[in-house]
Order: sequence, then structure tokens, then C-alpha cells
Amino acid sequence: MSADKADSNLKSIVESIEKLNILEVSKLVKLLEEKFDVQASTGMVAQTVVQPQGDASQQANGAENTEKDVFNIVLKSAGEKKIEVIKALRSVNQDLGLKEAKDITEATPKVIKESVGKEEAEEIKKLFTEAGAEIELQ
Repeated sequence: MSADKADSNLKSIVESIEKLNILEVSKLVKLLEEKFDVQASTGMVAQTVVQPQGDASQQANGAENTEKDVFNIVLKSAGEKKIEVIKALRSVNQDLGLKEAKDITEATPKVIKESVGKEEAEEIKKLFTEAGAEIELQ
């Protein structure tokens, strides 16, 4: 297979992935991790926080003002549409059975996902809010 053909195939795969929503991408990542026995992680560059130059007091205050980029997602209340919330729970965590998801909706507040990036946390919050649940990002 020529390099141009391989590049074309890879571009096609990337274009297909771009069409997926964040939950589908999350499922894809989990499948790839299981299939190839690897662990996906963010690069060190994405995790590096740059401190602005200034005196020590500004740097100390800057630590308080840095924006959080990893969240725990807490289900505060399932709301009126528990069935929709159960479906949302099971789409976010494929390992949950129906009973486990139902138990979570009845035992609020409950952490439903830990150490989630900001973008994924916002997508999950939107999913649950549309299902009628109250979500808090911690």
C-alpha cells in the first residue's frame, strides 16, 4: 500500500470520527482501548498550566483563579423523567445495568463519572439536563 493510499484511508477515518458526538467518541475510545490493550491519555502539553509572570503574591492569587479542566459529574436530582435519566446514565457508562442505573437515580446526590475533561463534562451535563436531571460539575 502506497503512502498516499494510507494517508487517504487515515483521512477518511478521521472524517468519519469528526461526525460522531462526544459520547460516541468516548465509546469508540473505550473499544479501541479494549481491542488493542492500550490506555488513552492526554499529552503532557495539554496538562501543562502556564503561570503568568509577576510577583509572588500575583502568582499565589493566580492559583486561585485558574480554571478547572477536570471535573467529577454529580447527579443532584433525577427529576421527573427518571427513565430518560436512566438511559442517559447507561449511555455514559455502558457497564451499568438497568438496576444499577435505577439505583443511582434514587440515591442522589451521586457521582456518576470522575475525572472528566471540561468539554466532555459539558456534553454529559447537557445530555442529563435535556433528560430532566439536575447535574453539578465539581
